[in-house]
Amino acid sequence: MKPKLFFTAITLALSVPAAGLCSEIIRISPSGNDRNGNGTLESPYASLQTALDRSAELPGNDTIHIKATGGDYFLTEPIRITPRHTKRPLVIEREGSVPAVFYGGIELDRFERYDGKLWRVHIPQAQYGFDFEQLYINGERRFRAQTPDRGSFLSLTEAVETPVDSGWAILRVALDPEAETRLEKTRREQWSDIVFNFYHKWDVTRLRPGHYNTANRSVFFTEQGMKPWNVIDAKTRVVIENYFEALDAPGEWFFDKREGYLYYMPIPGEKPEEVRAIVPVTEKLIVIAGREDRNERVKNIRFRGLSFQVAGYRTPATGNKPVQAAAPIEAAIMADYAENISFECCEIAHTGLSGIWFRRGCSACSVRQCHLHDLGASGLKIGDTAVPEDKTRITNRIVADNNIIQHGGHVFPCAVGVIVFHASDNEITHNDIADFRYSGVSVGWIWGYADSPAKRNRIAWNHIHHLGWGELSDMGGVYTLGRSEGTVVSNNVIHHIYSRYYGGWGLYTDEGSTGVTMSDNLVYACKSAGFHQHYGENNLICNNIFARQLRTQLEATRTEEHLSFTFVRNIVYSDSGELAGINWKGVKAEFDYNCFWDTRSREISFQDIPMKAWKAAGKDVHSIVADPGFVDPDRYDFRIKARSAARKIGFRPFDFSRAGVYGSEEWKQKAQLSRNLEDRFDRLVKETEALGISEW
Repeated sequence: MKPKLFFTAITLALSVPAAGLCSEIIRISPSGNDRNGNGTLESPYASLQTALDRSAELPGNDTIHIKATGGDYFLTEPIRITPRHTKRPLVIEREGSVPAVFYGGIELDRFERYDGKLWRVHIPQAQYGFDFEQLYINGERRFRAQTPDRGSFLSLTEAVETPVDSGWAILRVALDPEAETRLEKTRREQWSDIVFNFYHKWDVTRLRPGHYNTANRSVFFTEQGMKPWNVIDAKTRVVIENYFEALDAPGEWFFDKREGYLYYMPIPGEKPEEVRAIVPVTEKLIVIAGREDRNERVKNIRFRGLSFQVAGYRTPATGNKPVQAAAPIEAAIMADYAENISFECCEIAHTGLSGIWFRRGCSACSVRQCHLHDLGASGLKIGDTAVPEDKTRITNRIVADNNIIQHGGHVFPCAVGVIVFHASDNEITHNDIADFRYSGVSVGWIWGYADSPAKRNRIAWNHIHHLGWGELSDMGGVYTLGRSEGTVVSNNVIHHIYSRYYGGWGLYTDEGSTGVTMSDNLVYACKSAGFHQHYGENNLICNNIFARQLRTQLEATRTEEHLSFTFVRNIVYSDSGELAGINWKGVKAEFDYNCFWDTRSREISFQDIPMKAWKAAGKDVHSIVADPGFVDPDRYDFRIKARSAARKIGFRPFDFSRAGVYGSEEWKQKAQLSRNLEDRFDRLVKETEALGISEW
């Protein structure tokens, strides 16, 4: 029987006494009963929330195990965990070999064939105002109808912003003829359902149109005013989604909420009788809410072997203003004032928001060997975006180890795979982070040299790759901000980073990055540079391999009076573009004991300064120009077979095969991107590079 969505508040009188429970084990089952069950094997509860509420009534101090029988659990609201639920340690885990899946959605009835191209299904809950913006078919995301089709963009011919009151503004844009033609056919009552996604520099602004002037073919929006450093202008690209006339590609859909019909263009091979369609009814799946006012934390919960799937997001009437890294966007699993919360061997998938966020006042929490994929925004977020007044409540000691974090930013393309805001002493290790439209790992949330809580973070042994997809700028594999003393970025493998304009860096120390050590990293096949520092102080870049970036191997931007960074014992291998660009020759830094090699010439230059003159100026005095002796650089095999060059500069070979996830072969195989996806990325890079698009 399919779960149904009800729009009336129903209160169940759960009157079974706690004494009826089996002492330290509570069981739930999709076939259980919250009203008449007692949590035993013979009479389980139906929901995790009821099991949690009953566990809070049990006396004693020993660990309580909540065991979930395999099957599908459908939620109509998030599971809420408060301090009263964790007076005793909890283990919440799957029982048996069948997956226990918690869905934040409802399953739809079977599609019917509508015409030669489309299917449709009636959703009766629409009459009560039910709406959604995500659809999942057989465990895969399907995308709302859009112009142009996915992977392409429209251009603006004009964009003019007129300020009005209290920081708000009127934005007028003129579109190219393709969009105009389709929009003119759209019914006026559906106009407010349309969402414009504006891609500008590192941000995506999502706005609902207010008015369409047919005379001058302009669209008007009310918005909160663009920042002067990142406006919407004629260089901005746009995608227009959610109107019936755009429904023209397999896998697209449109929900006519007024008529209650969902229209879907099936992918070749799909059959209505074999399709399982689920739409979200809640944005969050779990809310872990400690009490700041009482200094009460939720403590000691272990989630193990569970799957949390299908959570939505609905665009507000005012749209989504541009914010770097989609910083304020919450997660399907939220935790505030929590301690010793762990997720082990769990799955978080098919979300409209981010995956997990340990936000305010969290400590000693972990995510281990979890699969976070098909995400609306980020995979994992750590720390708050605001510095708390009480510094003792800064989130700290969060561990993310051996996770697969892939295929994100579907609703918010500017989201980051793993982001650390105001948080310290965290460890991001042995993760596979791939297929996001912006950065892989971001650390710090202070621009400039003001004090930052983001210290002593460790980013190590991660495999970070296939990011950007040419959609946004100013991004990198590992991105740092602000004073981050004690932060270490080491033993990562970073490759295939491709931005729209500037950016596409492997290692990126941005505004005010200070006290960061980046060592023993392998960085290759990035667009703009393997390493780039905008500005910062006393960073150490040592014992890395930077190889085969597309346009430039090394870059720096701002010249400052203090020592910006030290660049020593690195191997820099070039076969295209420039060796050093932007302001490498002007930045105040220490360079020495590096190995440089350009397959095209023995004459090495740093911008317009030849190696001999460079050394005469006291830079790279002991550095060498020599073939580093890689096994097969053309196939990205950067193992060193001939170590004479490495020995001359004191380079320590490191085992970059250890980066990424570890464990069973099945787990490591799951982390591999499909060959089709990698080929798509390569084609995009080749086609875009052929156009010669360049803008700083």
